[in-house]
Amino acid sequence: MKKLFNIALLLFAAVLLFSCRNGEDDIPEDIHEHEEIEKLVVTLTNKNDASDVQTINYIGGVADAHIHAHAGDVYNVSLDFQVKHDDHYHSANDEILEEKDEHFVIFEFAGAEVKVKRAADDIVRTDGKKLGLKTEWTVTGTTSTGKVNIKLIHGATSVNDNSPSADNQLGSTVGGESDVDAIISIH
Repeated sequence: MKKLFNIALLLFAAVLLFSCRNGEDDIPEDIHEHEEIEKLVVTLTNKNDASDVQTINYIGGVADAHIHAHAGDVYNVSLDFQVKHDDHYHSANDEILEEKDEHFVIFEFAGAEVKVKRAADDIVRTDGKKLGLKTEWTVTGTTSTGKVNIKLIHGATSVNDNSPSADNQLGSTVGGESDVDAIISIH
């Protein structure tokens, strides 16, 4: 009888011990909210005329302006991806840089002839590929209906910054998903 009492007491103590845990060893909730990039600011500075600066804000699928480009123009282009907090936006580029190996920018042009070169001061990933936040665009020809599609890809299994060639670094990826997929008109 004493043995049965000891077993019952042991079971009671075990139930009591496990039921009174305060959850400190439980898996914690994710304290970081997943922030969606809601805005892309594209800044183009004409290399031959530093006073010729264009800034396009792309918010919620809509650009507030179009890119003015003519054959022969060369632009230094910078991208600033932004998230919204309360009633204002702030740059997410620092977070992208912290996770640079998880991100990559690709460019696609339609109706406009533009060659892209990733800038010397662009961020280099640990695989040696340039991220694409800073580029140089050489306009070799345009039409009145040109467009550029700028995509920030997250989680690609491989990236190529020399695609389609070392002279035109639009970039390509295998796998991943678009964090940003912006289309801006070029005139």
